[in-house]
Amino acid sequence: VQLQAFGGGLVQAGGSLRLSCVASGRAINRHIMAWFRQPPGKEREFVAGIGWTGIRLHYADSVKGRFTVSRDNAKLMVTLQMNNLKPEDTAVYFCAADQSYKVRYDYEQYHSWGQGTMVTVSS
Repeated sequence: VQLQAFGGGLVQAGGSLRLSCVASGRAINRHIMAWFRQPPGKEREFVAGIGWTGIRLHYADSVKGRFTVSRDNAKLMVTLQMNNLKPEDTAVYFCAADQSYKVRYDYEQYHSWGQGTMVTVSS
């Protein structure tokens, strides 16, 4: 499956952004979907993941209560609503997919990746 992420940008602290990831090439209804991010000079880290039907949701502790992941399998789309953004959320955000049932936290477990979209949060 091919993925394309978009929606990044520059926002002030406390603001909101909505990232979207559109899939193509095949259905995603049996793929776990996830968002990762890579801050400048740091390793890629898990942000949020969602199971096949959208019921199973997983979040990194750093974004719980602020970010919400959702999916629409019919539209081949996954979104990440980010509220109350902080400067430490500044990173390149990637969407990822894998044909497995369990949401994984290790980016090396995912086999399909979008190109990344930059999110910059100013203080």
